[in-house]
Amino acid sequence: MVETSQAAPPEGMRGGQDPDSGPVAEVHAHDGAAPDRGHGIEAGAGPLAGVRVLELGSLIAGPFAGRQLADFGAEVIKIESPDRPDPMREWGRARIDGHTLWWSVQSRGKKCVTLDLKSPRGRELFLDLCREADVILENFRPGTLEKLGLSPDVLWQSNPGLIIARVSGYGQTGPDANKPGYASVAEARGGLRHLNGYPDQAPPRTGISLGDSLASLYALQGILLALYWRDAKGGTGQIVDVSLVESCFSLLESAVPDYAAAGVVPGPSGSGLKGIAPSNIFQSSDGKWVVIAANQDSVFVRLAAAMGVPQLASDPRYNNHASRGANQEELEQRIAEWAAGFNHGDLVACLDRHAVPNSTVSTIEDIFEDPQLRARGMLVEVPDEQLGAVVQPGVVPKLSRTSGGIAWNGPLVPGAHNGDVYAGLLNLSAEQLQDAKDEGAI
Repeated sequence: MVETSQAAPPEGMRGGQDPDSGPVAEVHAHDGAAPDRGHGIEAGAGPLAGVRVLELGSLIAGPFAGRQLADFGAEVIKIESPDRPDPMREWGRARIDGHTLWWSVQSRGKKCVTLDLKSPRGRELFLDLCREADVILENFRPGTLEKLGLSPDVLWQSNPGLIIARVSGYGQTGPDANKPGYASVAEARGGLRHLNGYPDQAPPRTGISLGDSLASLYALQGILLALYWRDAKGGTGQIVDVSLVESCFSLLESAVPDYAAAGVVPGPSGSGLKGIAPSNIFQSSDGKWVVIAANQDSVFVRLAAAMGVPQLASDPRYNNHASRGANQEELEQRIAEWAAGFNHGDLVACLDRHAVPNSTVSTIEDIFEDPQLRARGMLVEVPDEQLGAVVQPGVVPKLSRTSGGIAWNGPLVPGAHNGDVYAGLLNLSAEQLQDAKDEGAI
């Protein structure tokens, strides 16, 4: 069951496109309960209504932040090159009528325009847009804006209040600033990759581009901080400089002080954490994996009761955090043997009855059946004139008074909003718009 967004793209803001001639994955509706009725976000609504963002980025690092801003009411104008649109349009495993669905998610609620920043007329139009904007969001390699003649100093001449969020592999300064960077590289350089996996094995990658999404969330945070300082404190525009490497590094918890003070070098610990017990995955009799997290003293008392051996909680080997950590392997083996005596449903039910934190290791199929996520509106069906409907992840976080929403799916055609933006915002006449098109500027 999915929630349904009732908001549809404003008339004239979607364009048709011939289906790709290549093979198309057949997409079927998900079987299950009838969809909930949800709500999209209306124009001018949301806590960020009135904030205008020019998104120059591509793929994930940067555009994910733009998606979050759009979810909460910002007017996000995504700028793509006329001859090289965002490669995200071709990413993703499933397609409908030749269109990938990840694009529909990543560019939801955004207005898409085309603009050639390398052409004189394109740069002129971009500076005109900057005069009307609050934020620029880009994830080019450092120095790219400068090479285009669009350095921050130039942009601030047009608009001193402009906030310029720059997402890159290593940041805008430092000896490696000009090196290309991707999520996998940043996760390695920032220390996350070393902590993943099992000892004495090659460090595996997480199955998502974690470094990109982390950097985007830090960019979002920086943008909001800069907007607050500008608007509430009487400040000016500034640069928000986000590094993928630093975003990954920031999650290393106690590793920095532990190494600085005692030379401790943490390593991979498999499915649990060394010295934190019990907090691991345990397999049920029907092969499902369940996380059981009972390392806190009071919670371990409840787990011991669930296992039918309440005396474990007073056993000197297990009666406090330190002793359980010292005897972790023995304790977790005992829990594994107990868990293997239940099928998955009964194991989870038993743990829930005793208020022991637990969760199935969910596949996306499991998530679609999760009543908690359905109740929280985390599966939203967004209508689309061409695609029918696209099921999308819901908006995070939930705000009690100024909630966000999904205005529309990512526009299928590059430049779908050229008229709306160039004529509506910049007041270009039809003749001027055609001239810019003929020049290759849009």
